[in-house]
Amino acid sequence: MRIILSTGILSLLVAVSGFSDNSVRRFKDGFLFGAASAAYQVEGAWNEDGKGRSIWDDHFHSDPDQGPAPGDVASDSYHNYKRDVEMLRELGVDVYRFSISWPRVLPRGFSNVKNEPGLKYYDNLIDELLKYNIQPMVTIYHFDLPVVLQHLGGWANPYSVEWFEDYARVLFDRYARKVKYWITVNQPNSVCEVENYENHLARSTKGVMDYMCAKNLLLAHARTYRMYEKEYKKKYGGSIGISISVNWAEPVTNSTENVEAAEIYREFKYGMYLNPIWSKSGDFPKLVKDRVAKKSKEQGFARSRLQSLSKDDIKLIKGSADFLGLNHYTTFLTSPSKGSHPVPSFADDVSVDVTTKDEWTQSHSAWLKSAPYGLYKACLHLNKHYDYPAIFITENGWSTDKGLKDSSRSEYIQQYLKALLFAIEDGTQALGYTHWSLMDNVEWMAGTSERFGLYEVDFDSPERTRTARQSALVYKRIIQKRMVEERWTPKNLKISVSEVKTEL
Repeated sequence: MRIILSTGILSLLVAVSGFSDNSVRRFKDGFLFGAASAAYQVEGAWNEDGKGRSIWDDHFHSDPDQGPAPGDVASDSYHNYKRDVEMLRELGVDVYRFSISWPRVLPRGFSNVKNEPGLKYYDNLIDELLKYNIQPMVTIYHFDLPVVLQHLGGWANPYSVEWFEDYARVLFDRYARKVKYWITVNQPNSVCEVENYENHLARSTKGVMDYMCAKNLLLAHARTYRMYEKEYKKKYGGSIGISISVNWAEPVTNSTENVEAAEIYREFKYGMYLNPIWSKSGDFPKLVKDRVAKKSKEQGFARSRLQSLSKDDIKLIKGSADFLGLNHYTTFLTSPSKGSHPVPSFADDVSVDVTTKDEWTQSHSAWLKSAPYGLYKACLHLNKHYDYPAIFITENGWSTDKGLKDSSRSEYIQQYLKALLFAIEDGTQALGYTHWSLMDNVEWMAGTSERFGLYEVDFDSPERTRTARQSALVYKRIIQKRMVEERWTPKNLKISVSEVKTEL
């Protein structure tokens, strides 16, 4: 029997800064700690060794007078992967989550032309990790679609399901014997909102393309999972999941309209991707289907803008994950939208405004504030609605400005991992945690202005020198002790593989 904290008890434990209970809680020995990155954000070498162009390369190079793009060199992990692995060794992690660049291994997007130097780069990285008993966790797709496929409609094209499955097969054939943890797609809910990330670059119709993308990505994920399940899983014993952005949302007040706004926000923002895979019934959430159908009818459409899933689709997608990759950063407070949105659009379908509390600590990113209790509540929400899925925290992180003394990141890590321990105590099946990110990287449209790294990267140096921040030592301590010591700080910022004990 699982015991869930009552609201009264929880209110005593939750403070603005996080959980205040002083009981000692530890992560079990099988819990995996790690760090994360993504190909476009760290690799650089944007046009070396036969790599094709991604949609981000195309976007940043569309203006010939713009100069070098932030991802052209990025953190230069393409040439510094051994230093990256050394940093992981310094931290003492169990797993490294990274993504493979689709255009680096298939420069024309399709599987008929493979780029051996690109494939070899990932062989080298994986072998270097395994050499030091660090398990690779490979994300197959992390936002960097080959531009040639975007020109064919990208994820709105139903053939994208086949393109992705073919691409995944190339990776499984090459790396499945070495890689035991796979993630098909990172944040499909970010990919498919035209206001966000890669579809910010797509000239598509709002409120139509979003839902075409959602259906195709779910089918691409599911078909890839079934392929792995049938052809690779028994032979190599690996597991495969999908990473979904689940930032907690709750009503700004307990009024009926604000409570309803929170439910609408959750169902549209992540229920659309969780429900088809983990719910008992499968399919898109009823709230989403009913709401889009109603608005579509009012707008004069002959049918709902949300493409339906067939019975075969629902069967294919349902249960198509060994674990849920949970990307969680912050919490939002919801209320019905007071402004107007383009019609039709995903934003209009949702019609929810979000805000935060003034007293929550602000990061260097406008959208990111610290509210550790949100991770706890998000986990309990998943437990309740999706029957305690196996969860791997695949992203959780904090942005700062330049500098090595990042006490706010250290506190963020401590408070959020403490919240996770409470969630585990209350039944959450947490397999592990990979912090975002190992090093400073290109934060998409923000470039290098927002620093998420445990290690600072000197973007002004040709070598892209990496230096451990205070938070790297704090995280290392947590991994070593398998517990959270609040407000613990290192004696100095020196860190190395050979001087672990003296520096702690």
